[in-house]
Amino acid sequence: MASALFSAPILLPSQRRERRLYARSRSSSFYGKVVYNQSFLRREIGSIRGGSFVIASVVKNRETVIPEPDYRIPSVLLGLASGLAYTGNLLPAAPVGLLGLLLLFQTTRVRFVFDDEALEVKVGEQLDDSGENVFVGGKNRWKYSTFVNWELWWPNFPILVYFKEIQTKPEGQVHFFPVIFNGKQLYDVMVERAGPSQTSGPK
Repeated sequence: MASALFSAPILLPSQRRERRLYARSRSSSFYGKVVYNQSFLRREIGSIRGGSFVIASVVKNRETVIPEPDYRIPSVLLGLASGLAYTGNLLPAAPVGLLGLLLLFQTTRVRFVFDDEALEVKVGEQLDDSGENVFVGGKNRWKYSTFVNWELWWPNFPILVYFKEIQTKPEGQVHFFPVIFNGKQLYDVMVERAGPSQTSGPK
């Protein structure tokens, strides 16, 4: 959030008045693009000992970013399962294939939504609430200010994103997610909202 404070003398009567101006803009709702942007301008005019002044403050919210889905990991797993099945290795092919199908399904429905203050997991095209976290409880929404650290493995072909936050419990809660989103977009928005990571950006 950025704010600016300006003051200047004016030749208006000393009568106090307040004006609020809102400016909103909407752009493409495609994944990976800005879906909402809002600016707020508050202008207040007053007087001190016969003189007049203007105070204006501008608050601009960060855009909501939704990284695009990425089907590379489920595709690799399903390809590996097919290769194992073709060579007669049905025992390892079954769990690899099931994991590939699960991630393929999740890639079509799960979305990471980065709004102005938090990361939230949503589901479906309408970005419905994902409900309570089945492993640690609580809502699948974590404020950036509570992030202790995070990593993206591996930068050239991101497979897992990890972060630790102190919102769920004071001693810290660790989360792992498969990278079923565009790794470059995910890395860039995580750096912007949660601070730098020890890993380098995806190539």
